[in-house]
Amino acid sequence: MSMNGAKGLLLEEPVIFEKSSPGRTGVEPASFDVPEADIEGIIPKQMLRGAIEGFPDVSEMDIVRHYTRLSQWNFGVDSGFYPLGSCTMKYNPKVNEEAARLPGFAMLHPYEPEELTQGALQLMYELENYLAEISGMDAVTLQPSAGAHGELCGLLAISAYFKDKGRPRTKVIIPDTAHGTNPASSHLAGFKVVPVKSEGRGVLSLDAIKGVMDRDVAALMLTNPNTIGLFERNIKEIADFVHKKGGFVYCDGANLNALMGIIKLGELGVDVIQFNLHKTFSTPHGGGGPGSGPVGVKKALAPYLPVPRIKKTRSKYSLDFNRPKSIGRMKAFYGNFSIMVRAYSYIRRMGAEGLKRASETAILNANYIKENLKGTYHLPYDEPCMHECVFSDKYQLGSGVATMDIAKRLIDYGFHPPTVYFPLVVHGAIMIEPTETETLETLDKFIVAMKAIAEEAKTSPQALKDAPANTKVQRVDETKAAREPILRWRKG
Repeated sequence: MSMNGAKGLLLEEPVIFEKSSPGRTGVEPASFDVPEADIEGIIPKQMLRGAIEGFPDVSEMDIVRHYTRLSQWNFGVDSGFYPLGSCTMKYNPKVNEEAARLPGFAMLHPYEPEELTQGALQLMYELENYLAEISGMDAVTLQPSAGAHGELCGLLAISAYFKDKGRPRTKVIIPDTAHGTNPASSHLAGFKVVPVKSEGRGVLSLDAIKGVMDRDVAALMLTNPNTIGLFERNIKEIADFVHKKGGFVYCDGANLNALMGIIKLGELGVDVIQFNLHKTFSTPHGGGGPGSGPVGVKKALAPYLPVPRIKKTRSKYSLDFNRPKSIGRMKAFYGNFSIMVRAYSYIRRMGAEGLKRASETAILNANYIKENLKGTYHLPYDEPCMHECVFSDKYQLGSGVATMDIAKRLIDYGFHPPTVYFPLVVHGAIMIEPTETETLETLDKFIVAMKAIAEEAKTSPQALKDAPANTKVQRVDETKAAREPILRWRKG
């Protein structure tokens, strides 16, 4: 079979220090047209820096080729299929990038006065309303700069609510199928985590919540669809019970790509949700940001959202700092504005029907992969899935082949590996999320590659143990790399 990846013309590239040649330069400054000043008469000598020892001397051509070759080694969603489960690595339409580059947005300074930033304030105000409409929430803040930052924001609002009522609560219930950041966010917000197990079919049961819910529980923090890719079908009954006991329901919105336009979480009893704009709403993902994790809340929690809030009075927009119950700022200024522009552009371009179609297609694609690979790979939860499906390495372990070997071999076939060893409730998990942006042809190639790897596990398992074979760097000791990183280049 033909592989999806290329094997020819793999250009070698040393570190840039090894390309150095003394005296070579890639910069030729223009001649001075003013008299040269005595620099030591202006800046104290002890504050002046001389030549940087060991700094590479390279030409412009060397620099361009060096970084171009490095960029060609990188793999991103613009390069090929990137099926990371629980991450929604969807293609980012370039029209959104163009919108963010419009001079009126790109050149806007955060200290501009309100009368000169009405367009930006209007965009943010409308984006808040769009997100509130999509989720069924009453109020939204755009301040948080990432999903986990949004989690912390929502939990701090819940904490502030109970303190304001004079009856602080100390616990948050988190199922084993929730996202991994949820316990950390709860601890940072000052809560004790109460773990709860999902039932045999991979979803949360009302009885499980009844067993741990008490008057010290501030919130149930779940992920829906959960990390197994299943919809929490008991969520309405569970939310009603939590509310009866005086608690809130927080839904991690990282998997909203399976729900937008189909159902509103607010109508199911959810009180707080964070939106990952870099997942569901097609803004750049990875590389450390900038991200954006807006938070939506029901009316009872709205007074505690961060300041400032965007306010509209007739035809004027302004920043409202008069919020006495607010938890304060979560971010300098008002968050990562360029990411908001991209998400706003995406929502306006898609429209209500487009967003719904995106969710439906994401669900269809995930179930297509699930049905085509079950039997070849172990499917621990044989249920209709939402946006992602989870397999395991159970059928391959008899040949000595584990999940990591499958993932590494997939690189040789030209695909980025899916998420591995998560969720923790599935031993040897292989978590695949195709999103709605991939074509049927791409999904079929991926399925063929996965089946070929399963066959190799039977006939030539060593090929998987040695994989990847067609990359610049083969199998590395990832544990040693994490514990003993080389942070400084040393010659020789």
